[in-house]
Amino acid sequence: MRLPTFRGGVHPPEKKELSKDSRLSVLPLPERVYVFLANHAGVPAKLLVNVGDSVKTGQLIAEASGFISANLHSPLTGEVKEIAKYYHPTLSKPDDAIVIEKSGEEEWELLEPAKPYEQFEPEEIIQRIKDAGIVGLGGAMFPTNVKLSPPKEKKIDLLILNGAECEPYLTIDYRYMLERSEGIVRGILAIMRALKVDNAVIGIEDNKQKAIEQMEVAVRSTPIQVKRLKTKYPQGAEKQLIYALTKRKVPSGGLPLDVGVVVDNIGTAFAVYEAVELGHPLVERGVTLTGEGIKKPLNVISRIGVMASELIEYAGGAQESVERIVFGGPMMGITVPKIDVPIVKGTSGITLLVKSDPLEDFPCIRCGKCATVCPMNLQPFLLNLYGTNRLYDKQVENGLLDCIECGSCSYACPANIELVKNFKLNKKVYRSLKGGAKK
Repeated sequence: MRLPTFRGGVHPPEKKELSKDSRLSVLPLPERVYVFLANHAGVPAKLLVNVGDSVKTGQLIAEASGFISANLHSPLTGEVKEIAKYYHPTLSKPDDAIVIEKSGEEEWELLEPAKPYEQFEPEEIIQRIKDAGIVGLGGAMFPTNVKLSPPKEKKIDLLILNGAECEPYLTIDYRYMLERSEGIVRGILAIMRALKVDNAVIGIEDNKQKAIEQMEVAVRSTPIQVKRLKTKYPQGAEKQLIYALTKRKVPSGGLPLDVGVVVDNIGTAFAVYEAVELGHPLVERGVTLTGEGIKKPLNVISRIGVMASELIEYAGGAQESVERIVFGGPMMGITVPKIDVPIVKGTSGITLLVKSDPLEDFPCIRCGKCATVCPMNLQPFLLNLYGTNRLYDKQVENGLLDCIECGSCSYACPANIELVKNFKLNKKVYRSLKGGAKK
């Protein structure tokens, strides 16, 4: 049977065997956490605590300060030691963080009331998700309550759950589907109630057979379907996932809601279940610790704000041959300069890559391989030519802003040109120029 998929894409080595059989473990409570005010897409949260304040686990310590913003809660019971700047893994620069030091026994401050999702009205579920500070846990960290509040003119008829986990090395969603399937389903049903939709589909790549079987059992007697997808990168990208499952095409510059769809991550659904039915704010998440540079690859549940160095030590430490520390996976992850960097709500994995022979790059001969694999039907070789010549308007005319930065073009390029790295820089330059023009 031909499995649903999308045009383009690549098949990088999966490397999931390193950690896929590691059951979820729980990191012992850290002595300190570093919670960034920018722990989500949008406007940083507004600080509510001062140095010297005592806080409980789950206590609100910073509140959403705009429509696209999110609440922050203390991951520990302890004392606020400082408000200072630390290196932020997604902003790639120092940013404001609340430093909390553990003190005594853990005491929780839960969200009330905690009850079955059926006993909440749709608007109450959305409010609970906002109160809990839930954001997309696949990496984008977009506030979930905003995603579940589309404009009235946008009619949503389908919820899609991303269980593809197409990024090489990462296995945390896979383990969640095996070990937390009932909670995931309860979370999906709560989101469906919030959206007032009758249909939901979980898309899972066919290299995760055990997860497919487990989720098929978990969704019995519910309106949720499980669909097997072809294993191909980037199958988990929103637009590609929507097309593979529905054949609906999100327009250029558009969003899933433009085709009647909302897409959420597996981990996000579980966080919704915990917030709605257990009253738990988002203070922890699952993380895959993996790569040839880590001694004991595993999947762990960690409090938000733990230093990567502490997680790496929990996984047996790093090999001496480590060359790159990546927050996420090697295709779309972000390289950080050191291991003393705190994790954020969107940190799905920490991948330690070992030294390899450097690849020599060559001039582009327009072979077209990058265009063949581009899931957005762009011509990366042409975009790169325009970028090299600083023709940024031409780049945008040819789809630069539609690039999802998946890295397929760079992976396929026989000349070893770092295309996606160039495009990220070109976008920043273009936006800064346009912003300057407005001023």
